[in-house]
Amino acid sequence: METKSSQAFRDLPEEEIEALVQSLNSLHEGELGVDMLVACGERAVPLLRRFLIDGKPSGIFVPRQRAVRALTELGAKDVLLDYLRLDRTIPDPVAAQGEEAVKNTAARALSAWPTEEVYQVLRGSLRHHRLVGALETLGEFRRPEAVPELVAALEDDFCRSSAEEALRKLDEAPHSALINAARSPEPSGTRETPSSRSRRRSVLRLLESLQLLADDWTRIAALLYDRDPEIAARAGAIALRVGDLPNKHLAVKRLIELLTTSNWLLQGEIQEWLEKCLDIALPSIREEIERRQSESAAMQAHDHVLRILLALRRKAQGPK
Repeated sequence: METKSSQAFRDLPEEEIEALVQSLNSLHEGELGVDMLVACGERAVPLLRRFLIDGKPSGIFVPRQRAVRALTELGAKDVLLDYLRLDRTIPDPVAAQGEEAVKNTAARALSAWPTEEVYQVLRGSLRHHRLVGALETLGEFRRPEAVPELVAALEDDFCRSSAEEALRKLDEAPHSALINAARSPEPSGTRETPSSRSRRRSVLRLLESLQLLADDWTRIAALLYDRDPEIAARAGAIALRVGDLPNKHLAVKRLIELLTTSNWLLQGEIQEWLEKCLDIALPSIREEIERRQSESAAMQAHDHVLRILLALRRKAQGPK
């Protein structure tokens, strides 16, 4: 039943509704303004639309985020879609960052409407600008057609974790698309950009978490000798999971080689991978220990890789 107070809001003159819209700019009254505008009903939608879409981008973005919240509660999906479709150049970096925050809020709000139109607009927005909110909402659709946009977003440091999570949610594991992405350095293998390397590393991490088959390994086997140590190491980890015995032995040797050129974090992961298959890895570990112990005592004292290998050998021997 509609109360007298809610009816009073619905009967407000337009100029008073406009005053409520402007109150969204207030530090103290802005949150209350959202509730009062929602109480005004559909009559508030055109004024909120103008505030959101025609408003000047600014580093102070909370007022327009409030407008998005009010429009969402009023069911104004079309306004939010029109806003996401906007593609304007904003020279001021602070204002551009503020606009991105508002668009992320709008994209997240659209998760309330899991429709085909929303899905297509979200995909389209990602082709123009990578938005964390759009990636998060797109992931909720769990549709494999969005893989190209999600994989492309893996190149962006700010979007990578959201894109990875969206890819993990897909109803059909996109093995083939991810394998193709892992094998595609841009613009080429000899002149690969840092963002392309980041994308391929992320793809290999995703592939590690999927249920892969031996045939999948054969398609990425060449990555075992990639120029990037992390990409090569993750290919080796996949070989240890799904490769046949000769390929597992090959991967072990390559992982031991990569210990020398890897950073400490990747060295720790390689150590864990080798530890999980010590029965296969131990002969190569012993061989490398013997080679390194032939060096001078001074060199051995500073040989971090030797310490890792000795720790693995002790692990294989078990407690004495």
